[in-house]
Amino acid sequence: MSSDRIKIVWIYPDLLATYGDQGNTIVLERRAALRGIPTETVHMRSDEPVPPDGDIYLLGGGEDRPQILAAHRLRRDGGLAAAAQRGAVVFAVCAGYQILGHEFGGEEGQPVPGLGLLDISSGRGEQRAVGEIVGDVATELNVPRITGFENHQGATRLGPNARPLARVVAGIGNGGGDGTEGAYAGHILGTYMHGPALVRNPGLADLLLRWAVGSELRPIDDSWAGRLREERLNAVLSASR
Repeated sequence: MSSDRIKIVWIYPDLLATYGDQGNTIVLERRAALRGIPTETVHMRSDEPVPPDGDIYLLGGGEDRPQILAAHRLRRDGGLAAAAQRGAVVFAVCAGYQILGHEFGGEEGQPVPGLGLLDISSGRGEQRAVGEIVGDVATELNVPRITGFENHQGATRLGPNARPLARVVAGIGNGGGDGTEGAYAGHILGTYMHGPALVRNPGLADLLLRWAVGSELRPIDDSWAGRLREERLNAVLSASR
């Protein structure tokens, strides 16, 4: 960590905050607090500079025009890129996920440059992905099966320097025909999952916290969260059969 507390930076809530993605900040705060880890959360609007001294940066989803504007301002600002280069944790959802890559599809499908922080490229897919998604996470991340809600028409291709976050069990995910969902490299991780993603997947939230503190976390009682997760997973998988 950069200090005695985890500094969480919620980037551009005025542009990128669909489907309750701000809940990702709340669950990080809560799960850190249960372990006695203090946090500081700052919400950076799109007319404010992104501080380069954060520990965890969060980006949410958004529609085409806000996504394009957010990408332009983040490229010009440079704060997120500086933080990522020094090893800060970056977690991005849907439009935010696409922004992290080399390019994404604009309003008419035209390529729009991204930040190049993650070796992915996104464009418009042939079909819109709407509904529940379930995926088995890459074993090296030590995170249980993930579940969320996707609503996008993006098709994301991974380059050689990015690894899939998960393999799709139900849903569409990256939409490139390879059965993958999301991508990560180092401490940068992106996904198409709303839900909010970290609320529905406490193990994924704990992964980000472990990266931020640089060590394993004290176990906490997850019995209620576990029961709710199992109910949701069973409902989704039963419906997909």
